[in-house]
Amino acid sequence: MTSWKETLQLGDLEPDQRLEVTCTTCGHVHYLDKQMVLAAGGRATLYLDEVERRARCRARGCGGTVRIAMSHRGDTSGFVGGMA
Repeated sequence: MTSWKETLQLGDLEPDQRLEVTCTTCGHVHYLDKQMVLAAGGRATLYLDEVERRARCRARGCGGTVRIAMSHRGDTSGFVGGMA
């Protein structure tokens, strides 16, 4: 079974798409965008699961493995249904 991280490459992301990076050891959360990963030596042909395996926690003294999730862009809509 393949996950969305194995089918989506870094180059496929929108320029303003943020990735939420959560440490599996200490729980520290930070955000990355496509440009930050590319500037750090990442390649646009890397799949997100490869980015996740290479990334490490930024918290001081941790360096644990991380989990990557797509950050929601903030476009929310209210519930429009209801009782008739």
